[in-house]
Amino acid sequence: MNIIIIEDELKAARSLESIILELRPHSKIVTKLQSVESSVAYLSENKQPDLIFMDIQLSDGLCFEIFKSVKVSCPIIFCTAFDEYSLEAFKANSVDYVLKPFSKTDIADAFKKVDELRNFFQQGSTPDISSLLSQITPPAGKKSFLVFKNNKYITIATNDIAFFYIRNELSTIMTFDQQEYVVNQSLDQISGQLSQDQFFRLNRQYIVNFSAIKEVEHYFMRKLFVKLTIPTPEKLLINKEKAPVFLSWLENR
Repeated sequence: MNIIIIEDELKAARSLESIILELRPHSKIVTKLQSVESSVAYLSENKQPDLIFMDIQLSDGLCFEIFKSVKVSCPIIFCTAFDEYSLEAFKANSVDYVLKPFSKTDIADAFKKVDELRNFFQQGSTPDISSLLSQITPPAGKKSFLVFKNNKYITIATNDIAFFYIRNELSTIMTFDQQEYVVNQSLDQISGQLSQDQFFRLNRQYIVNFSAIKEVEHYFMRKLFVKLTIPTPEKLLINKEKAPVFLSWLENR
């Protein structure tokens, strides 16, 4: 199997290469690329590999820019530190979406999905589409969260949550009626349970509900300033790298 790694962090690229070759010793790492520009150039001039491992935030922008310039027909496994891009990733030949820091088990599971996908289409019989989609389609999202407040367990409906944020180093729910509840999970864990159609991870501190967004303004340094229907403790800013993905999310829900 010929494999390409597109990753701008050299340490992560080396770690990924080591795990791949340990799991699949007969595979060949054809090349390791670090940017959108170099990836477009390579894929335009060379034969498609059998599989690509791809980071999302590269040295010169988001990897999705690659697909605007060159057709990529092979399966892709995205390896990233941010889970808010998974909706875009699943539109781009994604077989799996692995969050950093990834483990050997994560990569082994991703290879398993690649193998199963190939087996489906190599068989003469019709593939089990529902089974296939269950592996490559993002989950619908958690319907409620159990919280503990005033010596009571309370269930908060996800639709009633305006945003999640970090307050005093704790993950906190803010409802539309401005009630706060501490959640015993990290924002990374919470984000992975939410509907990507309904919620967006603005930055490391905030996950917001689409229904809570009032308006979006341009800000300094090509950032975006997001205003919600209820007040927030600080300005909600999106960096220039994530801004296009956020605007696409707003438009394509």
